[in-house]
Amino acid sequence: MTYQNYSLKQLQQIDAAHHLHPFTDHKELREAGSRIITRADGPFIYDSEGSEILDGMAGLWCVNVGYGRDELADAAYAQMKELPYYNSFFKCSTPTPVLLSKKLAELAPKHVGQVFYGSSGSEANDTALRLVRHYWALEGKPEKNRIISRKMGYHGSTIAGTSLGGMEPMHKQLGGAVPNIVHVMMPYAYELALPGESDHDFGIRAAKAVEDAILEAGADKVAAFIGEPVMGAGGVKIPPMSYWPEVQRICRKYDVLLMLDEVITGYGRTGEWFAAQTFDVEPDTVTTAKALTSGYQPLSALLVGDRISKTLVEKGGEFYHGYTYSGHPVACAVALKNLEIIEREGLVERVRNDTGPYFAQALQERIAGHRLVGEVRSIGLMGAIEIVKDKATKERFLPSGSAAVVVRDHAIAQGMMLRATGDTMILSPPLIWTRDTIDMACERIAKALDLAEADLRKR
Repeated sequence: MTYQNYSLKQLQQIDAAHHLHPFTDHKELREAGSRIITRADGPFIYDSEGSEILDGMAGLWCVNVGYGRDELADAAYAQMKELPYYNSFFKCSTPTPVLLSKKLAELAPKHVGQVFYGSSGSEANDTALRLVRHYWALEGKPEKNRIISRKMGYHGSTIAGTSLGGMEPMHKQLGGAVPNIVHVMMPYAYELALPGESDHDFGIRAAKAVEDAILEAGADKVAAFIGEPVMGAGGVKIPPMSYWPEVQRICRKYDVLLMLDEVITGYGRTGEWFAAQTFDVEPDTVTTAKALTSGYQPLSALLVGDRISKTLVEKGGEFYHGYTYSGHPVACAVALKNLEIIEREGLVERVRNDTGPYFAQALQERIAGHRLVGEVRSIGLMGAIEIVKDKATKERFLPSGSAAVVVRDHAIAQGMMLRATGDTMILSPPLIWTRDTIDMACERIAKALDLAEADLRKR
């Protein structure tokens, strides 16, 4: 490839001159220079200097089957040769989105049988917002348009996605969110549970915040509640098992739709195909993307429940919404092959029965006792490590978030890619990780924590 004719410094200079990165302090990046990732294989990524790094984030929560899968490249190539593109407008379709829709309906939670395609989770959440409000308008209740979300929730970075999410810095920078979206407390027991409050009781109390918001607005004004089954970008915040069933009960009581954002948790991450199945809830919409293709192609799929789709078909007329790449034939071909690999290799069952439990045990036994660690938590192959200054009091280092960045930088230097979110280190590795890979990760994380502590205690 042509990049091989350039040195690292040259690539960094060109990157700085022309490439605006997502979620980046661009002045800081230009001063430091970007890390150039040039290839990847299995669970590892490699940078331009030849450093091998164990990828603890599956790219960005997405490369579930690992890197270097020839089958996925071959599927894309074969589809490109046959039909590289045609749209889904004008009463047209192509074979791969048709077959993928059938497959997704088979895997989806109960009573969820229709699919609307886009290219990203952000697009899918835009679609979900529009579809839910359109549904209530078709039902003769256009005033039922308020969406309840959660503080620190993440639902993408488009205007609608940012508005649905609960990230205050993103709201502030947006300078004007989509109206009629409100945010309630997140189900994060480590910081929000009352003294002596059980996980079960905390889950019920966190769910009650949803009910309180419905009552405050009036149930006749509330369209839906949206939430990630496990809050991902907000720090892998795992709710008590009492939370989601109670949220579902509340939504049904007040005739409020339940929207699940499974962009991160979908396709095996929690040990089931969808976290809705892990938490035993029946949503009206399920937003998915990322691991649908293991990141080999950009594709999102909004899974739509029977209640909404029936009204859309019978009462809807034209739904004025869609994207040029909705149901892109190449992306859908890759998704079909990706799902085939996940099924054939039993990756969902492996996470549920083997690597997920081992991952949880390893974090507890090898990481939780470290002096910098306030808490570890995990579900399936998705975990978090809380960085604290004092384990007993949960005091954090100041300024907020600075300590996790130190840990992250040491981890990468030790050959372990982690993500720092606030004061939390988060992990979301490829589902191909084995017990040996988990052991390797814990060894490198522990070393990074030791090195970070030596730096942080000097402050």
